[in-house]
Amino acid sequence: MPGEHNKHPFNSAELSRYDRHLTLPEVGLEGQKRLKSAKVLLVGTGGLGSPLGLYLAAAGVGTLGLVDFDVVDESNLQRQILHGTKDVGRPKIESAHARLTDINPHIDLHTYDTALSSENALRVLADYDIVVDGTDNFATRYLVNDACVLLGKPNVYGSVFRFEGQVSVFHPAGGGACYRCIYPSPPPAGTVPSCAEGGVLGVLPGVIGTLQATEVIKLILGIETTLVNRLLLFDALKMKFRELKVKPDEECPLCGPRATIKELIDYQEFCGLKALTPDDEIEPAEFYRAWQSGERPFLLDVRNPHEWEIANLADLGAVLIPLSELSQRLDELDRDARIVVYCKSGGRSARARDLLQEFGFSTVSSLSGGVLRWADEVDSTLRKY
Repeated sequence: MPGEHNKHPFNSAELSRYDRHLTLPEVGLEGQKRLKSAKVLLVGTGGLGSPLGLYLAAAGVGTLGLVDFDVVDESNLQRQILHGTKDVGRPKIESAHARLTDINPHIDLHTYDTALSSENALRVLADYDIVVDGTDNFATRYLVNDACVLLGKPNVYGSVFRFEGQVSVFHPAGGGACYRCIYPSPPPAGTVPSCAEGGVLGVLPGVIGTLQATEVIKLILGIETTLVNRLLLFDALKMKFRELKVKPDEECPLCGPRATIKELIDYQEFCGLKALTPDDEIEPAEFYRAWQSGERPFLLDVRNPHEWEIANLADLGAVLIPLSELSQRLDELDRDARIVVYCKSGGRSARARDLLQEFGFSTVSSLSGGVLRWADEVDSTLRKY
């Protein structure tokens, strides 16, 4: 039939859109077909997920899955470029879907407005060719890794903190190491501050997420020079990259020849995140109601002095003792008093609570969500940072 040899899965608008790819010998029409046929799951639509989503959608990856259960907060906008000011308070999954549809209406988007867990991970990941880890906590990081290994799927890993980032491709089914080969166990709970507590340079997730997107595209195209068995380290302050060679660990309990992990586990327990009792945390509104009714617990701020200067609860009698000094200043506290500890978002106060409990303080609670949640739910005049 005349013209039969010219048939392909792209319309004229797509051919125009992907023109710069089509002229690359390493991509071309066949490579673009591979991209269109690929199914990629993004776990997280925040700092790393933003550049990942934007560039993979723009590149023409045919099916993108998006997993997230958070809502857009104003503090996200410094780095999470999928979302805008108008999206504050909106589920990230909705904001991401709208933005990526605008970037490329020719792709299919599937959204999962849920937290990835041991109960749903294998089911969610099963339909995708490649999984991209855009998470920001160790429990989910190990979960994504383990699920990918059990399903035989490549895991494109990235992480950021302050001015430093890491990127790699974990793929034991393809001859590579897994995340556990490099990091057999998580750091002790509370020893590594979150980005909310430690901060992160706004452009850093853009650098790392874009590198992850590059690796995804190379995997789809079959380009062999990926980061399998290589860990790329980036220092934004020094503007330097370093590369570490890694290899599968023969003793890895997940991907080694004598593997003992055959199914997903309890990752909260594995990462030392204990289940909280009702006495371990107190909601801001609950605390404020009690304070208004005349209860006056000792309110302990464990942030740093410069944070105290930005915003504090001194009008409620709060006292500042930075977490780094707390173990040396325990004699300043009444062991029998009720103590409520707060920080910026809840991480440091939880560590302070655990420390005080270990030293015999009888009644200690952490203010859930810290001053950020206090500003959202109790006092909107409190400055957020």
